[in-house]
Amino acid sequence: MPPSSADADRRDGHSEREIDLTEVDDFVRQHHAENPDLGPVAGRLAEVHAEIAATGTYRHTEAELTFGARVAWRNSARCIGRLYWRSLKVRDLRDVSNPKAVADECVEHLRLATNAGKIRPVITVFAPDEPGNPAPRIRNEQLVRYAAYRGSDGGVMGDGRNLALTDLALARGWQPPRTRGPFDLLPLVVEHAGEEPALVELPRDAVLEVPLTHPELPWIGKLGLRWHAVPAISNMLLRIGGLDYPAAPFNGWYMGTEIGARNLVDHDRYDLLPYIGKRMGLDTSSERTLWRDRALIELNRAVLHSFEQAGVTITDHHTESVRFLTHLEKEEAAGRRCPADWSWIVPPVSGGLTPVYHRYYDTDELLPNFRNAPPPGDGGTCPVAH
Repeated sequence: MPPSSADADRRDGHSEREIDLTEVDDFVRQHHAENPDLGPVAGRLAEVHAEIAATGTYRHTEAELTFGARVAWRNSARCIGRLYWRSLKVRDLRDVSNPKAVADECVEHLRLATNAGKIRPVITVFAPDEPGNPAPRIRNEQLVRYAAYRGSDGGVMGDGRNLALTDLALARGWQPPRTRGPFDLLPLVVEHAGEEPALVELPRDAVLEVPLTHPELPWIGKLGLRWHAVPAISNMLLRIGGLDYPAAPFNGWYMGTEIGARNLVDHDRYDLLPYIGKRMGLDTSSERTLWRDRALIELNRAVLHSFEQAGVTITDHHTESVRFLTHLEKEEAAGRRCPADWSWIVPPVSGGLTPVYHRYYDTDELLPNFRNAPPPGDGGTCPVAH
């Protein structure tokens, strides 16, 4: 596919973003302040300023990259699972920008993060944007996504959230399974200005999936439901010290409600509650019977039960809420602010029963952080999202 005119503009420097020296200085000072063994900061600041003056950009040291990626997780206001931010494994692949190579390393990311079910938090950082040279972008919202197929009746089979990505993959030559199903793995789609986009199938051995069963409702196990083990977000931009890394897939592990109360339940995704409610024999004629709530709880029990039976790391919303407040206390004890978006921190099931519900939070955006990555050829910026 030929590069767009916007890509050409960026390579010619017409859409370049000048580095914010204040942001650069703040990050370098923060890195040294939190790591006193690095010594005086003046020397590093002088190096960075000289490099920016000569090239228009600078290169993070490996220590700066690791620190910046971990702090970006620490600052992510919409993430409840930040207690373990120091454990994030940072893969430094800044010299990788070829779309096929990026996709192949994303597959390796999945293998490392899966860890035979003992999920490890991992981030893989690819080439940054540079003056006149935009970095690669990953089109997939997460490294593992399920296809969505439009039916002749207007319905959708699969994960409706991925209709656009499925259409894009099909238009670029992806061949879905001969017998299409609701959990067909989409290929990775990676783009880089001036190069052929890469369309890479996910090998089966790189994607661990958990079949869903229920401890008391055996019919749930016969529905063919499943979900993947590693939630690796791949369409966000990592911002560290004034530099943008648009391809930086990262993962923690799942909280059960993400699967059982959103992915499988949202109306524009799998919308399973009406079916589950009827199979449970619930009165679905009125909302006052709370049939949705009862079906939702059993679906979430199935998710937690299945992951535990399979030996795959997962957490529940009650446990994670307590852990988040522990994280908050640690940050306050360290003299740091801990931003949090209440609407994302409070879980979508039994929110009022969790301790995170009953308080307010600091909402300021801190840097380093993650932001929505603009699509290839778009020189704009987007606000922080999940």
